[in-house]
Amino acid sequence: MSVLPYGSWPSPIDAAMVAAGGVEVGSPWPQAGRTYWLETRPQEGGRSVVVAAAQDGSARDVTPEDFYVRTRVHEYGGGAFFVSGETVFFSNFIDQRLYRQDGFGPPVAITPVPDEPASVRYADGRVSVDGQWIFCVRESHLDGDVRNEIVSLSSDGLGETKVLAQGHDFFSNPRPSPDGTKLVWLAWDHPQMPWDGTELWVADLAADATVSNSRLVTGGVSESIFQPEWSPQGVLHFVSDRTGWWNLYRESGDEFENLLERNAEFGGPHWQFGASTYAFLPDGRVVCRWSEEGLDHIGTIDEPGRLKELGLPFTSIVGVKAEGESVFFRGAGPLEAGAIVRLDLAAAGPPQPKVLKRGRNVEIDRAFTSTGEPIAFPTTGGHTAHALYYAPTNADFVGTEGELPPLVVMSHGGPTGAVTTALNLSIQYFTTRGIAVIDVNYRGSTGYGRLYRDLLKGEWGVADVDDCVNAALYLADQGLADRKRLAIRGGSAGGYTTLCALTFRDVFGAGASYYGVADAAALASETHKFESRYLDGLIGPYPEEMELYRQRSPIHFADQLSCPLILFQGLDDLVVPPNQSEMMAAALAERGIPHAYLAFEGEAHGFRKAETNRRCLEAELYFYSRVFGFELADLLEPIKIENL
Repeated sequence: MSVLPYGSWPSPIDAAMVAAGGVEVGSPWPQAGRTYWLETRPQEGGRSVVVAAAQDGSARDVTPEDFYVRTRVHEYGGGAFFVSGETVFFSNFIDQRLYRQDGFGPPVAITPVPDEPASVRYADGRVSVDGQWIFCVRESHLDGDVRNEIVSLSSDGLGETKVLAQGHDFFSNPRPSPDGTKLVWLAWDHPQMPWDGTELWVADLAADATVSNSRLVTGGVSESIFQPEWSPQGVLHFVSDRTGWWNLYRESGDEFENLLERNAEFGGPHWQFGASTYAFLPDGRVVCRWSEEGLDHIGTIDEPGRLKELGLPFTSIVGVKAEGESVFFRGAGPLEAGAIVRLDLAAAGPPQPKVLKRGRNVEIDRAFTSTGEPIAFPTTGGHTAHALYYAPTNADFVGTEGELPPLVVMSHGGPTGAVTTALNLSIQYFTTRGIAVIDVNYRGSTGYGRLYRDLLKGEWGVADVDDCVNAALYLADQGLADRKRLAIRGGSAGGYTTLCALTFRDVFGAGASYYGVADAAALASETHKFESRYLDGLIGPYPEEMELYRQRSPIHFADQLSCPLILFQGLDDLVVPPNQSEMMAAALAERGIPHAYLAFEGEAHGFRKAETNRRCLEAELYFYSRVFGFELADLLEPIKIENL
């Protein structure tokens, strides 16, 4: 092995490979012998396409080239398509209308043209047992007001739309029972987010797709209900965190039975529609995904209290569905990129996963792959925080003797999100060059129970920052990172944590903010409906706590920021508007602090285009090399760094 300074190692992973090495696959949907899924393609400007695979494994696009399958309900979308028989229903991103596509024929719009373009949106649909009706969430943007409802509409688009549930701020998961006599859904109101508290409602369903006798079944402001579903026998199931952990329940007479009481998460945060962590098998078993200590598992429950793990090589599992004895999901692992997986549980012997479509076909030599090591470390308030540590790894190079590597601390978004050990080429981009990475599941992250999740309440911009700071210091104290070359990066809420860490702490030497929040008050007053009261719980009621918002906003304390910062922003972002990054860049310029600001037209909240992601990753690495003083093996396009 050759000796080179950390950060200067030649790497087999370049930014083009990271940005466009494949597609993002997800949302598997088995139906009538075919398997459907959604592909998001960076090389097509981030367009999402429904794909179908036949039983022989041959796959083809369902939605034509001039359609983009994506809904803007809640802005984060999800649940943009659903299938009944050989018919696909989907929301088209451009006009947000709902379309019907029979087989591989032409799509036909089945919802009317709204008064204003894309002002009426649909998501999370299901088709009635007889195929005549669709039950879904509708979100209407009219005269500055946003209204959310559960509606039914005819599957051929010829009948009138009927409002089935209204009066709450938000709705999700409309699910008809197998016999077509009942409809279940979730509802919640400001200031709760769905991981704070939701209500489970059931109504009697008539043949004409109207409801009566709507009644609250369970849930409330302090219980998060997730993914209500009917078993094939018509028994209502759902996930609840009433024990402090998202466990799986079923209706049993007038009671609800916990199928497996365990300190593990069988559900997750409802950021997008269509999330599924369990499904039903014909013999009555429930196949389910759960998370423990930051790792996902999958198994079956055949009777209450008895769980059989299937022992698969995946540590990140989402989108669990079943048809017959076959189970489908999106699986990924430390050495495995995300893939649509089929698992035949009827076959003799241990189940063997079959990959139907891998998102990335790029193979990385194991000797160049850094595997995330789960660690726990002490943080403020006597608490313990969690993270995944990735050591610099390259089969051809080691660092110079006596030198410690630079460290990049990664702060995830949400902030009610979580990081997993699934293969992340952005992380490997750094580690193969000799830069250590720690991916932090700070307080507030999902996967460690409600108590850990609630530790961020009222403490956003404080507890998450402390955990990222202490993660970096923990590695430095262990001799695994250079105390003088610590960087922090994050997007969205992670960008806010990044900006707070650089402004209110004196630990990091550089940072990278991707569409991060600089002014918490501006976010509270300008963001979209779904998150418009989110900060009530994370910081405090607005505008009553305006002074606290000011104290937690880096933009007002730019005079305390003294280290270099690079900012990335999409100009079409409605979640964190561009003025957030623009204000921060202006303050940095006024202070004479080294910085760079890169803005991208046509990008919203979360970059989708391959060229954007490539440019950002290369610019970030170039920025760190200039700030921390290491030579790059890569020949990268320079960026303009003001005041350097």
